[in-house]
Amino acid sequence: MTTAANAIYTYYTQQITIYVGFPVLIAGLIGETLNIIVFLSLHTFRQSSCAFYLSIMSCVNIGQLITGLFSRILIAGFGIDWTLSSLFYCKFRTYCRQVCALISLSCFCFATIDQFLATCSPAYLQQWSNIKVARRLCLITSVIWILHGIPCLIYFNIIQSTTSGSLSCTPTNTIFNQYFIYAYSVVLLGYLPVIITIIFGSLAYYNVQQIAYRTVPLVRRELDKQLTVMVLILDIINIIPLIPYTIILIVTSVIGSTQNPVLARQIQFASDSSVILYYVHFAVG
Repeated sequence: MTTAANAIYTYYTQQITIYVGFPVLIAGLIGETLNIIVFLSLHTFRQSSCAFYLSIMSCVNIGQLITGLFSRILIAGFGIDWTLSSLFYCKFRTYCRQVCALISLSCFCFATIDQFLATCSPAYLQQWSNIKVARRLCLITSVIWILHGIPCLIYFNIIQSTTSGSLSCTPTNTIFNQYFIYAYSVVLLGYLPVIITIIFGSLAYYNVQQIAYRTVPLVRRELDKQLTVMVLILDIINIIPLIPYTIILIVTSVIGSTQNPVLARQIQFASDSSVILYYVHFAVG
């Protein structure tokens, strides 16, 4: 029974990874490239701080899709796992995924906050929505996350299980492993960006409803509305893939290693499926 269940879940994981993962990958690469072209080619967007955040987000999303989703398709869909044959790739893939994900989510949050500031009536809040602040924020944030990812290069290694004998690319430091699961995966990748976007997205939506009653130039008013609607739609679409991934991470860490092999395989299947859904965030950004 256990062998049959394992074979069934493995088959379903492969099918989902291939037939859902590939369309997400292709659509994401095309969509993010078009985003960059649009934001950089139009003069109106080149002077917009919100569009700048979205441009940076699209750039790192491409990196995340290539280093994360593409290799995930090879691993779960075709059984080709370079992280087990190359120590460099084991460390490099984890480092790039972490840096790209954190920069992307940071820009995602900055864009939402920026539209809240841009649509506020007080001038002292509006002045924080400008291209100079956006460039400095992105530079500082990128440096922080690049340095933040260095422990991945140190502690991720290829280790062999003492029970099954299988290889895995995993942290070898217990403290860092706990931080990676709870602080990085659950908080930084999950609940923190979701909470920030919900709060400031709601405030930006409220501000947009009040723009019609303010003395604002028509061109500025319409641009603010367009960008705010765009960001709010992204907020809704992007929040949906992040929540299941975070929930599964918590369930996996709480349950830990169960003695029931069928339950363990079911949890692994849910985890593999949530990872593919998680990459949707980087494909529609």
